Amino acid sequence: MQKIIQDSKYRAALDTVRTLRVAGFQAFFAGGSVRDLLLGHAPKDFDVATDAVPEQIIALFPRTETVGAHFGVVLVLQPAPGDEDAAPIAIEVATFRHDGVYSDGRRPDSVRYATDPREDVERRDFTINGMLLDPIAFDSGTEIGACVLDFVGGRDDLASHVLRAIGDPSTRFAEDKLRMLRAVRFAARLGFEIDPATLAAIRAQAASIDQVSAERVRDELTGMLTQGNARRAFELLDESGLLAHVLPEALRTHGVEQPPQYHPEGDVWIHTMLLLEKLKPGSSSTLSWGALLHDIGKPATYQPPDPAVPGDRIRFNGHVEVGVRMAEAILARLRFSNEDAEQIVALVKNHMRFGDIKSMRESTLARFFRLPQFEEHLALHWMDCSSSHGDLTLYNFACERFNAATPETIRPKLLVTGRDLIAAGYRPGTQFKEMLEVAEDAQLEGLVTDRANALKMLRERFGAPPQAFSTLTSA
Repeated sequence: MQKIIQDSKYRAALDTVRTLRVAGFQAFFAGGSVRDLLLGHAPKDFDVATDAVPEQIIALFPRTETVGAHFGVVLVLQPAPGDEDAAPIAIEVATFRHDGVYSDGRRPDSVRYATDPREDVERRDFTINGMLLDPIAFDSGTEIGACVLDFVGGRDDLASHVLRAIGDPSTRFAEDKLRMLRAVRFAARLGFEIDPATLAAIRAQAASIDQVSAERVRDELTGMLTQGNARRAFELLDESGLLAHVLPEALRTHGVEQPPQYHPEGDVWIHTMLLLEKLKPGSSSTLSWGALLHDIGKPATYQPPDPAVPGDRIRFNGHVEVGVRMAEAILARLRFSNEDAEQIVALVKNHMRFGDIKSMRESTLARFFRLPQFEEHLALHWMDCSSSHGDLTLYNFACERFNAATPETIRPKLLVTGRDLIAAGYRPGTQFKEMLEVAEDAQLEGLVTDRANALKMLRERFGAPPQAFSTLTSA
């Protein structure tokens, strides 16, 4: 706890509360920071709730941003404690409010400011996020439990490891559909159970999640994959009925059997869940999505054993190619950036290539190692093997070769470039790419070691350059 109260964000938020209190207003820490402090975790951010209205908040602080003033939210930009040269710390300050009708299932059409903190708490999402903390008393050394204002039973639910909507769960989810995904993410990350009435309300309204923007759905799913307990999150998505609406392709992996000699763990869904179980908190979003989608093409390519062929087994011919197309469609639907989508698709596209790694030519191996963020390909292969047959022979071989490789051996300075081909008399054209690849392969294989021999090899394979063009360029 001592480390937390020395945190610069904590000190900036505390200074914000002090300024509001001196001016005669109520002010508390609110939301997730209170929950995390009670759990003994370091909060990522500290939000402040107050009865001061936006105009009064703006008048009190030298630097503010009114990004959400129409909803009673102002960003107070506090100087970093003890470091005048550092960037200011943004503290979100929200006025106590009562929300009007949520006609779009995301934000209230109107808000009415309130002076009673209880009224403000009762419009929030979950009891464990609905507690307030008096940080002045807490900072003076008062035991944290005595500093908490809890109007909704949040402390009891925190102690019982229960995630419960505040008030009527159907009303809370009708107001803001995103709360259904947030419920899953919080419950999984914290290791909590979802209150039965809250879970029933999610099931009843799961189909309405399509009112939430693709970007917000993407961000919530990414949070589930990267914040810890990803397997539990996706099991809850399935159990709540949300998975059928946010990622129906994953739902179809249920019951898709696999050849037991390679996948003794079970069907494609079980295999995928075992991969997600191995994702650590803080795993990259691209690796996490690659783990989720790596076998997404299997249901569409399932081929049962042919009873007429003795010893035949289940096959998924072409599942990588189908999976790539499906992953591209999913990532486009969820509006991933081009950069992230390219990496996730590359993970899906290349995850089976490790099966041939021992027989790869040196040039092929070098190009394999050149894949951007190859460490993620290695990590996915380890998870894939560890979640199925458990044989890490190919993984260990790949790690040994990759760690021994140097930048010069993976991507050496080319002996032959396009300029060299033009200077030798070849016409620029479609064949150039093939010629350059052949020259680089020979260089990576150690078959040529200088430009002259490389050009000689190309003449032998592709023929001499056109005489007229050669004469023209030399003139």
